[in-house]
Amino acid sequence: MSKPVVYLIPSLLAENAQHTLPAEVPEAVKHCKVFFVENERSARRFLKSIWKEIVIDDYPWVTIHKAEKEVRQEFEEYLRKGWNIGIISEAGCPGVADPGQILVKTAHALGARVKPLTGPSSILLALMGAGLNGQKFQFNGYLPIDHHERVQKIRDYEAESSRKNCTQIFIETPYRNMKLLETLARACKPDTQISIAVNLTAPDEMIITRPAKEWKKGIPDIHKKPAIFSMLAC
Repeated sequence: MSKPVVYLIPSLLAENAQHTLPAEVPEAVKHCKVFFVENERSARRFLKSIWKEIVIDDYPWVTIHKAEKEVRQEFEEYLRKGWNIGIISEAGCPGVADPGQILVKTAHALGARVKPLTGPSSILLALMGAGLNGQKFQFNGYLPIDHHERVQKIRDYEAESSRKNCTQIFIETPYRNMKLLETLARACKPDTQISIAVNLTAPDEMIITRPAKEWKKGIPDIHKKPAIFSMLAC
């Protein structure tokens, strides 16, 4: 009996951007018998958009959340049955800033074959377009919500960036984007480079890199728009 395969299926970053996915993605979907997803509703809609003939209700669906014990147990049961499994993130690549990594770890422990598929990653696209150091970089997830803690964390990352010549990358809940960019402009040293990558792969995609002193003069409206923030201190 061949090993079951766990397919890491990249999803779209922007609506109607199916052109950003290679042909191997819908082909891999056809080999799956069950899907573990971050958001079932959007995952169902996504699969229907890349494979119109799929009968959505023919498949079991399991929501990952933070890959709780019960979810991991269910994942193990499907692997022991020899079923091929698809893992789908809410946006971009599963396992990267995503709870799916815990299931991938489980797959390795059980000897399953793990097959990552090529697709859009907002983190990598932002780094590619920023013009900052792509040789050494660090993804930090979300910054603290508390203002004073956030400012301190930004200055800590800035100091580390300067010391290691390392690009610091982070994200924010879209409705707090404007506040974060304003805080970055005020908290960072004047010549620290700050880059924003907004609505990646969408028709209105925007990538801008400027020193903090230039951002202080004005910032674009990025309220409620998916964005990646990058910073490199001089």
